[in-house]
Amino acid sequence: MRPLLRRQPFLASVLVIALTVGSLLAGAGLAPAAETPRRGGVLLAVIGADPPSLDAHQESTFANIELVAPLYSTLLQLDPYHYPKIIGDLATEWKIAPDGLTYTFKLHSGVKFHDGSPLTAADVKATYDKIIFPPQGVRSIRKNAYTAVTAIEAPDSSTVVFKLKFPSASLLANLASPWNVIYPKKYLDQDPNYFKTHVVGSGPFKLKGYTRGSTFEGERNPDYFVKDRPYLDGYKFYISPETSVRAAAIRSGRAWIEFRHLPTAEVEAIKKQLGDKITVQETPMTGQWGVAINNTVKPFTDVRVRKALTLGIDRYTMGKVLYSLTGLKNVGGLIRPDSEWGMAAAELEKLPGFWRDAEKSRAEAKHLLAEAGYPNGFKVVLKNRNVKLPYQDFAVFLIQEWRKIGIDVENRPLETAAWFNDGQNTGNFELIVAPTVEFMDDPDQFLGRYATGSTQNWGRFSDPQVDDLFSRQARTLDPVERKKLINQIEKIVLENAYSMPGLWWTRNLVHWTKVKNYVAPPNHYTNQKLQDVWLAEE
Repeated sequence: MRPLLRRQPFLASVLVIALTVGSLLAGAGLAPAAETPRRGGVLLAVIGADPPSLDAHQESTFANIELVAPLYSTLLQLDPYHYPKIIGDLATEWKIAPDGLTYTFKLHSGVKFHDGSPLTAADVKATYDKIIFPPQGVRSIRKNAYTAVTAIEAPDSSTVVFKLKFPSASLLANLASPWNVIYPKKYLDQDPNYFKTHVVGSGPFKLKGYTRGSTFEGERNPDYFVKDRPYLDGYKFYISPETSVRAAAIRSGRAWIEFRHLPTAEVEAIKKQLGDKITVQETPMTGQWGVAINNTVKPFTDVRVRKALTLGIDRYTMGKVLYSLTGLKNVGGLIRPDSEWGMAAAELEKLPGFWRDAEKSRAEAKHLLAEAGYPNGFKVVLKNRNVKLPYQDFAVFLIQEWRKIGIDVENRPLETAAWFNDGQNTGNFELIVAPTVEFMDDPDQFLGRYATGSTQNWGRFSDPQVDDLFSRQARTLDPVERKKLINQIEKIVLENAYSMPGLWWTRNLVHWTKVKNYVAPPNHYTNQKLQDVWLAEE
């Protein structure tokens, strides 16, 4: 224990038979490295923000998971080399009952936490009880993904059982969340908020030190349960919200990887200077940047005003303008447009804010504002995160667009913790830049935030139709029928402008070529344990 200083939805076919996945040892199924791994060295990385806290269960920012994922284990994980395949981490095998109502997992034996105590089924149960049935005073921002779960049992030290009220289309995928890191029960019993400021994991690395606003460091865990891992002696993140500072660190060799994104102009400059010493992996992102509208404060209690805001944005031009600056590119609704659940473009273009004719949209926006009593527009504050990429450029474009329909917007950047507090915790905002980034293309993950009372429902709206549809899609095992329900949710949310999606992101992952065996997934949350990463000699 070290205190800190200072695609695969669960298919119906697996429910009609008992499914056994055997011998899924952590790391099994991973692609073999093309070269012989070299041991040693410290991976140097850059990151754009400090986390609000270190508790992965209560946070949803890259600034948390990129730093802490190497320190922890999870029950399941997404295969780092074959997204979205699910493999074991602590789980060696699992069975799903024929009726789909019982999931039984067997755990690795001999796993130890960093304080030397054994990791058992009791710790996994306590962890998931905290996530799914959080005690009073504890925030769980993902519990809506587990509405099917009625109880978690630990019948012996190596067995965990999830009991369901109804079959779930996505439970197995959601149990592979990188955010569901396993904590020791004894510390949760003392204080369920203990891990906001402490780290006690069982992952490939142990916490070495954290200086807020400066560095975060991990060192090799010699007792890690995966044989011969990790290859690295450690990792070190340099923290800076400035894109130019992080790009300069990569260019100079002070850091060797930026796990999140660098804009095209910076990437091209780095490649021009360093040539084949640099590798760039471009991937689509399971995430979009949009705006949360506080539905509880005037004038946004009026659907006409909310619709005017979304109609005032030319998303198609925005994608062309912002892509090279930010990576924001593709127009889509609440689900990634190229995923199996995404709404067809022809349907999306019928909804407000997604019409192809920008002038027609603006004319309708002005008409709605006048009808709502704001013929000359109004002034409003757009709260934002003080991370430039892509928050600030995104906000600048929005402000210019809204000016065209008479709305005067002040962009107000906030430090990460304050931004999360105002948006997620207190609702202290009128408008706030609010990305929706999840660890995989899963409807429960992306749509749970629109349910009444969800801690991810920053807009604080409530619609019984949405609640009913979300519940129905979560238990619908026929993918065709499920997609119909999902698209109905999208239409209701977008037609009422409860929330305002902007653009879906494309990610440039930039690293020195000597950083080996890292494959960029379609987000910056998964594949962050770093256990298989190694450094070639220069």
